[in-house]
Amino acid sequence: MQVREGELKRVIHINQHKVKRNRKVNEREPVITVKSYKNNVYCNEVKILGPSKVVYRPDKPLPCGAHCWVETESEVEIG
Repeated sequence: MQVREGELKRVIHINQHKVKRNRKVNEREPVITVKSYKNNVYCNEVKILGPSKVVYRPDKPLPCGAHCWVETESEVEIG
């Protein structure tokens, strides 16, 4: 799946709850979340095809609780 550049801002983060659950029950549920105002996509791999920035903001986390994430408006390939 490919999302084109400039369509919308995306926030990419790792869902630590899914990482811990996968380890506990020996599964491989996708742990990467690619969020936009339109939807959330869950995957195991993301390739960012342009500029992006990594944000660490422990004093103001995302609504999901993430303190560290990647922001981009570039095209991304989701695998």
